[in-house]
Order: sequence, then structure tokens, then C-alpha cells
Amino acid sequence: MKEYKSGSHSKYDLKYHIIWCPKYRYNVMTGEVAERIRELVREICKANYVWMVSGHVRPDHVHILVSIPQNLSVSKFVQYVKGKTGRKILQEFEHPKKRYWGQHFWVRGYFAVTVGDLNEKAAAEYIDSQDKEQGDDNFRISR
Repeated sequence: MKEYKSGSHSKYDLKYHIIWCPKYRYNVMTGEVAERIRELVREICKANYVWMVSGHVRPDHVHILVSIPQNLSVSKFVQYVKGKTGRKILQEFEHPKKRYWGQHFWVRGYFAVTVGDLNEKAAAEYIDSQDKEQGDDNFRISR
């Protein structure tokens, strides 16, 4: 039987596939930067009771499949993620600072689509197939 999350007066299962890119789609998310982005996204998910199904940090964009509680909007969650990760990356690393001198690491927009029970497997497989490198981690980084 399917496990649903519970609120005080509700049961829900809201999953979203979210994608966003750095400005100018530069390939800056490699090595330590990619690892730090993954770590920050996990922290933000945990702090907001968001369950990470899977994810992938590519050099020029990020994919995540998340289950968001009903009291948190997708736009607010993306605002938290992009705001904190962008600020921290520009504070902690020198080479992105040279490219993104205006203190804007991410593009303004993002892509989000709801994922139902049938599409969840397809979305997770799509995120996993972005790179042939396989591991036991559900939030990977492209090398």
C-alpha cells in the first residue's frame, strides 16, 4: 500500500520535478561547487520537511524530484533553494564570483511539473539517465 504523508487534518503525496540553471548556463557546477550545492539543497529540504526522492547536479543545471508538504508552495521552496545556494556559492568560492559579479548566480526562472504515481518512476529514471555514472546515492553529481 502507498504511504502518504500526513498533516494535522490531511493526507497528501505531492511530488514535483524541478529544474533550474545558473545564469548564462555556464558549466560552473563541478567539483566542490557541485558537492556544496547538493549539500545545501539537502539541508534546505530537511529544514522545510521536504522529502528528496532523487536529484542530479549537472555542470549547467540541477534536477530534483521532491515531495513537498501541502503548506509549502513550490515557488516558495524554489525561492529558498535558489536564494540560499546562490548566496553561499558566491560567498564560499572565488571562481563563480568572477563570472557572476552582480551577486545573481541563478537565472530568474525555473521549471516545475507535478509528478503522479505513474510518472514518478519515469521522472526518477529520467533524472538517473542524465549521466551514465551510477551510484547508490539518489542525488548525484556529474563529473
